[in-house]
Amino acid sequence: MEREDSINVLGEPLAPCSADPLTGFFRDGYCNTCAADQGSHTVCAVMTDEFLAFSKYLGNDLSTPRPEFGFSGLRAGDLWCLCAARFLQAHDEGCAPRVNLGATHKRALDIVPLDVLRAHAG
Repeated sequence: MEREDSINVLGEPLAPCSADPLTGFFRDGYCNTCAADQGSHTVCAVMTDEFLAFSKYLGNDLSTPRPEFGFSGLRAGDLWCLCAARFLQAHDEGCAPRVNLGATHKRALDIVPLDVLRAHAG
């Protein structure tokens, strides 16, 4: 699993997203990606209760702790590397969370237009 270059959507070095909770496809705190990351976990987003409920409704429960996987569950205010397609889906449904552009990997642009990401920059 060779990582792609750690460049953000602004063409700059990728900033960290979150170390607590530890996020990213590689669980390194960054929204790095590689060919094996089929979900493109590249959008660094600030969780909201609305988005967490939306994700759970769609079958990806990010708020329930899963100790068997070392996952304590997310709460509003936590930063997390989201799948780019799920972020775009949330945008289309009007419940997309804010994003950290500096910590969002450039590979997200394959799925989410930059103007959409900018609209949710926070």
